[in-house]
Order: sequence, then C-alpha cells, then structure tokens
Amino acid sequence: MASATFDPAKAEARPAERQIEFPDNRLLAELCGGFDRNLALMEEGFDIVIARRGNHLSLHGPADGVEGAATALSSLYERLEAGRSVEKGDVDAAIRMRGAPPPPDPGQLELFRGGKVEIRTRRKVVEPRTATQRAYVHSLFRSELVFGVGPAGTGKTYLAVAAAVSMFMEGKVDRIVLSRPAVEAGERLGFLPGDMKDKIDPYMQPLYDALKDLLPPKQVEKYIEEKVIEIAPLAFMRGRTLSDAFVVLDEAQNTTEMQMKMFLTRLGEGGRMAITGDPSQIDLPRGVGSGLVEAERVLAGVKGIEFVRFSAVDVIRHPLVAKIVQAYDADRERGGAPAR
Repeated sequence: MASATFDPAKAEARPAERQIEFPDNRLLAELCGGFDRNLALMEEGFDIVIARRGNHLSLHGPADGVEGAATALSSLYERLEAGRSVEKGDVDAAIRMRGAPPPPDPGQLELFRGGKVEIRTRRKVVEPRTATQRAYVHSLFRSELVFGVGPAGTGKTYLAVAAAVSMFMEGKVDRIVLSRPAVEAGERLGFLPGDMKDKIDPYMQPLYDALKDLLPPKQVEKYIEEKVIEIAPLAFMRGRTLSDAFVVLDEAQNTTEMQMKMFLTRLGEGGRMAITGDPSQIDLPRGVGSGLVEAERVLAGVKGIEFVRFSAVDVIRHPLVAKIVQAYDADRERGGAPAR
C-alpha cells in the first residue's frame, strides 16, 4: 500500500479551533470594538468564525486563518495594554500583515531593532499597514534617494512626509522641501486669482494636509514663514542645491524627462530625496514622456537608489479604491485603452 504524502495546503485548510483568554475585560471590549465590529473584520479577513464568551475568544476555521487571527488579536491586545488605541486602520493593518510583523533581521536599522516599524512625529505615531509600506519606511530611513511608485491611496507621499518630519525633529536634516509639478489633472482651470502663493496653493494642498496631520497647524505656519519648511512647485527648483534637507517630490509621473533630471541633480550634501508617483495617472500633454517612467528605466540598479513598488493590495483608503485599481489594472492587461 502506498504511503500518504503530506500536503501543507490541505493541512492548512483543515478546521481548527483555538481559545484565547484576555484578563482585562475593559481592554477586551476595546479590542472587540463597538458591536464587535473589529471581530467582524477579523472574521472576514481570516475567513474564520470568532465567538466571544466572557473574557475568552473562541476561533474556528482553517488552521492558517486561526493562527493568523490569534497572533493579530494578541498583538492588538498588547497595543491596548501599552495605552494605545485600536482603530479600524490598526485592525486592517494586523490583517494585512497576517498577524504580527516578521522578526527583525540582524542587519536592519538600529531605529527598528525593537521589532516595531513606526515613524514618530509631533502629533502622532505613524505605522505602516502593509509589508510594502514597511519596506518603504525602511528605505526612507536607510537610503538617500528613494522612489515610491504605485497607485493612489498606498501612503507613498504621506509616509515620505512623515519620515521628513521625523528626521527634522531629530535634527538629522535642517529643513523640509516639498514639491509637486503644477500640472492639471485633465482639466483647464484658466488663470487663478491672487499672488503667486494663491496660484500654487491649490496644487500643493495635499502636502499641506499631510504636514498639518503630523505637526500642529500653528507650528506648520511658523516653519513655513521661517523657510524651515518650504512647499514649492517643481519649476522653482532649477538652479538650487538642496543640502541638509529632506526633499519630497510628489506626483512625479507628471514631470517631464528634463524636469526629473533637473530635480535629481539638486541633491546636495547631507540631503535626502523621496520621489513618489503613479505611472498610470500621467497628465502630461500627449507625446511628452514622463520623467518618472524614464527614471525607473535609467536608474534601475544604480547603487544607493532604491525603488519600492506598491500595488492594489497596498491601498489603505476605502476598500472600494483597491477594487477600482485592480479593475483598471485587469482591463489594461486584457488590452484595454492604456492610461496616460
């Protein structure tokens, strides 16, 4: 008679059950969320069933789902024990990470040797919610020039601005420079009223929003007045050398090839750059090549430059946004009209 062979996939699919005890009923209530909404998210994310009895949670489902959910629930409970809240985004992050993040490797940055990857700013602690975001945060603190490439809603710009604020607070850079190309997204708005600041502010608003989420608004205004934080369109970068500054270029897919080369050569001594963009949302005139697309081709493999590529699974906005991105990607793969 032939001997049976072990199939890991079948083993993981076998039903399993696990009981977890949480000693503090108040923290358990916070962990479960109002009307057990956090448990409902866990059930959907891990394809399991969770029953709550007193201070115990009973997990039923495929073995890998039960183990992943148990690890995720335990890590979220530890977060509550440390005095931190658990929001819907934290639950989503635990599900995306399939429980706890992987253990740190010996060669990783001293900043993250405790196992947690987080960016501390004046107003909040920012934590990556996907494996790609973790890799991106590592790159931002490790390398002087980092490209974050991928669809909208993946946190590319927000994490870059958070890293800039964190390094500025720690004295690793003397100033922050945030820039965008002033390109309209398929519309013609005509002449805008006001002085130069009034004209460019609509293009820069996403960068202002990120800053004010990470620093007190009055402090942001003070730093901008003192030129410690500068928010300027890409056209203002020519001829400058950006030393001891953390520079973020957002919407880089809308730079021309000449503009991208000009911007990259602004990097000065002690400076760092983060360049973010989505090649599927190019708003340049027809026939004009994207500087981001060319940079990916020309700079691939250059030592000291890192490219982190995001996908639809990294979208952390409304769940429908990820589905929208996936639908458009699938349409392009089927030969639909290319985005430009």
